[in-house]
Amino acid sequence: MQNPFPKIRHYVISPDKITSELVRPFRTFFRHEASSSIILIGATLLALAWTNSPFSQTYHRFWETQVSFSMGDSSITRTLRQWIDEGLMAVFFLAVGLEIKREVLVGELSSVKKALLPVGAALGGMLLPAAIFVVVNKGLPTTKGWGIPMATDIAFALGALFILGKRVPLGLRVFLSALAIADDLGSVLVIALFYSGGLSLHYLFMSLLVLLLLAVANFLWIRVTLIYALLGVGLWIVVLGSGLHSTLAGVVVALFIPATGRYDTDKFLGNVTRHLSEFACPPEGCGPSILQDDRHLSSVHSIELACHHVETPLQRLEHALHPWVAFLVVPLFALANTGITVVDLDFSQALLSPLTLGIAAGLLIGKPIGISAFSYLFVRAGFASLPRSVTWPQIFGAGVLGGIGFTMSLFISSLSFREPLLLDHAKLGILSGSAASGIIGLILLFHLTSRARSDQGDGKDAAAQESYDVSEHDT
Repeated sequence: MQNPFPKIRHYVISPDKITSELVRPFRTFFRHEASSSIILIGATLLALAWTNSPFSQTYHRFWETQVSFSMGDSSITRTLRQWIDEGLMAVFFLAVGLEIKREVLVGELSSVKKALLPVGAALGGMLLPAAIFVVVNKGLPTTKGWGIPMATDIAFALGALFILGKRVPLGLRVFLSALAIADDLGSVLVIALFYSGGLSLHYLFMSLLVLLLLAVANFLWIRVTLIYALLGVGLWIVVLGSGLHSTLAGVVVALFIPATGRYDTDKFLGNVTRHLSEFACPPEGCGPSILQDDRHLSSVHSIELACHHVETPLQRLEHALHPWVAFLVVPLFALANTGITVVDLDFSQALLSPLTLGIAAGLLIGKPIGISAFSYLFVRAGFASLPRSVTWPQIFGAGVLGGIGFTMSLFISSLSFREPLLLDHAKLGILSGSAASGIIGLILLFHLTSRARSDQGDGKDAAAQESYDVSEHDT
């Protein structure tokens, strides 16, 4: 039977197309992580140039400017740097929390089998750098900075892999991203347990009340993001006074963001297909504009609403936050925290100080050895398996890139030390260790992936020659 509405076929959406649209935010996320590293480097270089220019005093005066927000008799006063470190970085930790939750629900951490390799690698990549730091700084007041070399910066690590392009196996990209996310989770726990101040029971009780409201909103299937945003701001305020670091509020709020939409995929496809059928037109066509048909306009609105309902609040918020975090929050944090006045620094003393050496050695040596060793132990024990097309040398190369600590390392250093000289030594260790890890990791992976591609090419040539010999023999 002939189709009475022949033009409908132009509007039918296939399941593959729907799937492609649903995963687009995640592809966009990885592009943002790669490109944002360039802006991050620019912000770091700007901070270093500013602090070593004739206007270096303006750098410190500017970031130490006090800004207050008042309401009635209550007020919050912080410096610009503190507003970034305690306020904007809470948004960064919210994005981190959303990534962790997504990976736990549907990603590389969603099952024990999948999670064991990156989680084990992250564990080794945290314990060994901390141990190296403690050994180098044993008996010194700087020992409290043991958490600094434990972190991996996902933006720089994925940005480095982006430079290598398609020569890097997909399994290695997935391994490094899952490793960095598991590492972020470990860093959050370290900050919560070891880098928070004295606790206020009054504010902690208020924090529990806000958490209860978040849990109720999630239980009632409330999908309005604004509700969670308002409760999140309230949680940030009470956590700020509780003694816990205020940025932890971002991670906690992320745990309560709903990860299911109002519509499942089948219902979405059914609704969209039904509304698209209303676009059936006579043979002569529908006309150039939907202004001529109110029914078409109503269908468009219904399809738009269905698209909103099928997308989960977690996806929607993660997609909306990442450009702001990648291109504004993290670069601002780097600009405010990476300034080192080199001309006033005894460079030889700074480079040889236990604090600088402990951080640099932890990142450059501890990270790759810890990641590789624990990965090997987990695979040998049968708990996990190597990703497809990934070799052990490539795992070591990814471990070297894991030594790019930067953002989280800088954040933990600001929690560890208040003395300007110690902070400068810590920053120098982070910058030197991260830069060396990035450069060496890129060179190593470039060599390893080039050799792997060459071996694959030789294998294909050998197979082709063998096929040729067999055919000649048969002839």
